[in-house]
Amino acid sequence: MTEGKISNKIILFALPIFLGNLFQQMYNVVDSWVVGNFVSANALAAVSSSGSLIFLIVGFINGIFVGASVIISQYYGEKDSEKLSTAIHTTIAFGFIAGILVTAIGMFLSPVLLRLMGTPETVFPKSVLYFRLFFAGGIGMVMYNTCMGIFQAMGDSKRPLRYLIIASIVNVILDLFFVIVLKMGVAGVALATVIAQLTSGVLAFINLTHTTGLHRVTLSKIGIDKPTLIKILKLGIPTGVQNSVIAFANVIVQSNINSFGDVAMAGCGSYAKIEGFAFLPVTSFTMALTTFVGQNIGAKQFDRVKQGAKFGVITGVALAEIIGIVMWLFAPVLIGFFNDNPNVIHYGVLQLKTEGLFYCLLALSHCMAGILRGAGKTTIPMIVMLVCWCLIRITYITITVKLIPDIRVIFFAYPLTWSLSSISFVIYYFKANWLKPQTA
Repeated sequence: MTEGKISNKIILFALPIFLGNLFQQMYNVVDSWVVGNFVSANALAAVSSSGSLIFLIVGFINGIFVGASVIISQYYGEKDSEKLSTAIHTTIAFGFIAGILVTAIGMFLSPVLLRLMGTPETVFPKSVLYFRLFFAGGIGMVMYNTCMGIFQAMGDSKRPLRYLIIASIVNVILDLFFVIVLKMGVAGVALATVIAQLTSGVLAFINLTHTTGLHRVTLSKIGIDKPTLIKILKLGIPTGVQNSVIAFANVIVQSNINSFGDVAMAGCGSYAKIEGFAFLPVTSFTMALTTFVGQNIGAKQFDRVKQGAKFGVITGVALAEIIGIVMWLFAPVLIGFFNDNPNVIHYGVLQLKTEGLFYCLLALSHCMAGILRGAGKTTIPMIVMLVCWCLIRITYITITVKLIPDIRVIFFAYPLTWSLSSISFVIYYFKANWLKPQTA
């Protein structure tokens, strides 16, 4: 990432990430499609409302791995093989510990959090079953994300793609087998996802132990190096806190959606799956920007950092808006893919048409945050997103829904807070000395 044409480097790095994320996103989408078409709208509501709760628990750990990825990419840019090896082995060790914690916490807290979200009784038993089975395989999910972060920090986005393709195929086959043949319902799609995640995690880890590159993992070296872990936590905790608090805010948003009934849950859940797919090009650019900035700051090529940041932001914003327009035009068809219930489609289309044309603002915020994280400025995205996407969003919804009991009030919260975060990032980007030379 420190040599060659900038646009080519970012695009060629982002493309495998996009394809990998596309297959990863298929996990939940296939789950939703299978239960929506072969079980019931009630089961669809149980599965579709999973995103916020899962990210609430997993988001903090994944945020810390962002810190690890920044450090690894900067050490790689500096060509410091000793520090690079220490950072990688510390990250792997922390990943094992984090995976066990995520599994235990997820299985224990799922019923409590679902109650706090106001999950309707008609959906509650199936939701608890889905979440507990999902988190039973939490260590596979965490370890895959750990290994993926190491590959990407080194500038390798192709190997994670291969493992995700294999895991996605496994997930689709098992979904259909467990639900259609064995009639396992929600339990079937959860079990299929767990097996698929474990598959990708094991394959990625095995590759790291057999590679000949600087990022080779030696089993005997896996352990926690305290100074390195402190650096990882220093950079990663702000992103982890940001992820968790944003997820908590989204759980509150989901609880407001839940108050409109299980049909609204199914419709909005279907929209969430589509949005997850639609925004993959932007999130892929964001991840590419973080690695690009990290490696080039490590190599002290600051002009190259600025040029790459400019290209990434413009491309990400343009892509997001094009996608939003296409989704807006084909909204009924997209929502109807998950369930043909007219009421489910109504709610999903309503949310999509309220938010879709503002994707450019969401993209701008994500790209700016990715650039700053790559520069080691992880606290700034945390502050901006906590204030705009959490405090302001929750306050707005809490007050406005009571005054205007219309679900569109909830939907409008997103364009509003995306606008505020975008303005904040742009001001900081042009006013602050965010590119001040530093190492992790």
